[in-house]
Amino acid sequence: MSVGFIGLGNLGTAIAKRLTDMGEELTVYNRTKSKVEHLGYPIVDSPKELIEKCDIVFMCLFESSAVENIFKMENGLLSADLTGKTIIDLTTNHYEKVLEFHKLVDEKEGEYLESPIFGSVAPALQGLVTIVTAGKKETFDACKPLLEKIGKEIFYLKDEGKASKMKLINNLCLGSFMATIAECTALGEACDIEKSSLLEILGVGGGQSLVLKAKTQKLLEEDFSAHFSNNAIYKDLHTLQDLAYSLNQPLFTASVPKELFGKMKKDGKGEEDFCSIYQLFKD
Repeated sequence: MSVGFIGLGNLGTAIAKRLTDMGEELTVYNRTKSKVEHLGYPIVDSPKELIEKCDIVFMCLFESSAVENIFKMENGLLSADLTGKTIIDLTTNHYEKVLEFHKLVDEKEGEYLESPIFGSVAPALQGLVTIVTAGKKETFDACKPLLEKIGKEIFYLKDEGKASKMKLINNLCLGSFMATIAECTALGEACDIEKSSLLEILGVGGGQSLVLKAKTQKLLEEDFSAHFSNNAIYKDLHTLQDLAYSLNQPLFTASVPKELFGKMKKDGKGEEDFCSIYQLFKD
């Protein structure tokens, strides 16, 4: 089985490395070759060439418009014969656009698994992310051993679109937790409580969470290099509000975190890690 990969950003690169560490040999496509040459993977000239060489192609892109471009561009995935090919899409997609992607691949007689990743760079490198998948059960069963190489927890929701909706719901927790932890940190410092002690106590108290565990060191060092960016969480919370609107479902706790991350984007800090929201409260 040959494996291809499209989308070597921060998370994509971590997942690709994990696959390599688990014995998979990857061929990759990236819009700008120079950005990925240092990774040492064989690089092809187009998505079409990649899927013609590979049985399975992973995509890990920023948003649905990027996925759509990979499908429909000149020499994109849809220009190839997809019979017998499987596309595993790790992107956090729009809940409506992903339905189109299922349909497009099915019409070309290929297989499409909507499989958003829950987690960022550090757990991805260790194979500790969570993956929620929707698509045909037989396709999921065939690909599960490969997914288990990159994910610790694998869930199957079957119905098209549900995995993408679940990812958006999860990111409401993620964004809300991060905003609260950041505000608690800044408030504690204003009370002259040493930050290291503050975060340690929160970590065994009310702040205990995977978010705090993942971001404690970055908050201590004020290292805001991106594992999961402000741009990404802002985009996801905006899409979540679209979802709630379509269901006529009010969201009470989503609006404030979304606008806080929007402020980070407006301030030119969109590419920083989303824990850098701490700066808003500290300042």
